[in-house]
Amino acid sequence: MYRIAVIPGDGTGPEVIREGLKVLKAAAGKFAFNYETKEFDFSGRRYLKTGKLVEDKDIEELKKYDAIYLGAVGDPEVKPGIIETGVLLKLRFSLDQYINLRPVKLYNAQFCPLKDKRPEDVDFVVVRENSEGLYKGIGEFQNKGTKDEVAIQISYNTRRGIERCIRYAFEYTRKRNKKKKLTLCGKTNVLTFAWDLWQRTFDEVAEEYPDITTDYAHVDATTMWFVKNPEWFDVIVTDNMFGDIITDLGAMIQGGMGVAAGGNINPEGVSMFEPIGGSAPKYTGKNVINPLAAICALGMLLENLGEVKAANAVEDAVIKVVQTKLKSLAAGKMGHSTTEVGDLVVENL
Repeated sequence: MYRIAVIPGDGTGPEVIREGLKVLKAAAGKFAFNYETKEFDFSGRRYLKTGKLVEDKDIEELKKYDAIYLGAVGDPEVKPGIIETGVLLKLRFSLDQYINLRPVKLYNAQFCPLKDKRPEDVDFVVVRENSEGLYKGIGEFQNKGTKDEVAIQISYNTRRGIERCIRYAFEYTRKRNKKKKLTLCGKTNVLTFAWDLWQRTFDEVAEEYPDITTDYAHVDATTMWFVKNPEWFDVIVTDNMFGDIITDLGAMIQGGMGVAAGGNINPEGVSMFEPIGGSAPKYTGKNVINPLAAICALGMLLENLGEVKAANAVEDAVIKVVQTKLKSLAAGKMGHSTTEVGDLVVENL
């Protein structure tokens, strides 16, 4: 019996989660596993009513679950940063979800914006450090409100945090067993403190993995090669900020946010899975948002639980739907409603 905490969130989050849970129910029936869910309302709507976000008692309850399934958070009526910090970062940091895992996989060449690229050309994974760097929130203002104001934002990197992320990336590259190549993406020529530590740690850990080929690329070069030669990549490991940026570009070359899923992973604890596209408030309630990213996130959740056959079946069903049923991956242009796309995935399981 798997216990799954469900956070529908804001905007279109509840709509895509509804379709994901529909697929979960079908997968459980086909692959003979049991589960129960409990919904948690950590949303902008709740914050506007009560002033509450994720509290310490909520974290303690969530630790009792096997996984967390998140729709999206973000409400236009709430000042930017409040929900992101009080929900997303609170969950990631408090549950020590120190890996953000982002598969970038093209399912249908028709939806790729890159010329002459095929599904086999766009198939890599980004391993993003998820608990340190600039997102640690360390900094200060000096002379605030004056013409001499200074804003200081600190990128906080520890040897322990970097090493566990890099080690996870090496293990993942070995398990993935494709090109067995791991690329470190950084900025060693400018950010000489943080990336000196990243590079030294990477080189030391690499000695333990002689079967893995390694290389390095500056983050600006990485974005360039994503567009020109995405087939060069297998697994990429990088820090929190760079990972946040390059994975959105990755989403575009795999066909758009409509199919981009991610996992916030604690290998020894509770992990959380989500579509990465955000709450998309302008589409709320219209039944036009693409639910496939949320369904792909559900597949990642199932794999994390050990239900690998079910996870593979979910991905195979998504691929079939993308290749044979949809006119587009964009909201309102799919040729089917949100609900109908969920139904199509269930039919193709």
